[in-house]
Amino acid sequence: MNQQYRLVSLCSANAAGEHPAASWIETIGADASVAELTAPSGLRGAAWDLELDDAQLGTLRALLREDTTEGQASLLVPPALRGSRRALVVTDVDSTLIEQEVIEMLAAHAGREAEVAAVTERAMRGELDFAQSLHHRVQALAGLPVSLIAEVAADVAPTAGARELIAAAHAGGHKVGAVSGGFIQVLEPLAETLGLDHAHANVLGVRDGVLTGTVEGPVVDRAAKAAALRRWCAADDIEAQRTIGLGDGANDIDLLTVAGLGVGVEPKPALRSVADGILGLRRLDAVSAALGWGA
Repeated sequence: MNQQYRLVSLCSANAAGEHPAASWIETIGADASVAELTAPSGLRGAAWDLELDDAQLGTLRALLREDTTEGQASLLVPPALRGSRRALVVTDVDSTLIEQEVIEMLAAHAGREAEVAAVTERAMRGELDFAQSLHHRVQALAGLPVSLIAEVAADVAPTAGARELIAAAHAGGHKVGAVSGGFIQVLEPLAETLGLDHAHANVLGVRDGVLTGTVEGPVVDRAAKAAALRRWCAADDIEAQRTIGLGDGANDIDLLTVAGLGVGVEPKPALRSVADGILGLRRLDAVSAALGWGA
């Protein structure tokens, strides 16, 4: 049986050329009608309601993943996320909700930023086991004063459109959580500042006022991120198909595949291959626009 999806395309208002979404519709031969879209300031876009069978859906997802380029956003919104029923947004933190990688900011104070950044990049591409890579990187922080955490947290910058996405979600009665392979000591003040409903991350070991170079408790890996989404769904009485997952790297694969709408934010190839939406531009309010949420 065919299902109705909404295809949304967005790009910078001054971008040259056209977004390829219209050509995708022609390629798959879908029945399409133009839908209303309010693009965020500085962006332009279009939306279509499509009647898709399974083959058309699979082909469209493949085209979206392959052809959405830098400076463009493409999202395929499923039927379950249409309408006003409560939804849950669950976002990764480093390089998704915020612009930086916090562990690299901390490592810079130990003079080991380049080393840690190289390991982070390999882990996000899926070339290294995330838990092992995290332990290796955290070892580089041993001996740093715990006061540095507050300094780094103060320097964290939310990604463009993050505040607008959260405000639009809350205005519609929806919930927002952040789950991170980073550190709760940084995420908690950020969550309070942004007004997040849920937050979960690793705990940095601290003893006698300095970092021990260890992580306390289980590592927040890709499975733990999906588990957090399910846990918050239960707490908020929201079905998993009414969730939106955002991430950038291989550690977010389970989060995006469990979510009703999985959005890659300038995603690494491993994550791009499972996404329902690609943000090739760093504007998280593109997601709320695609969902029809107004702040």
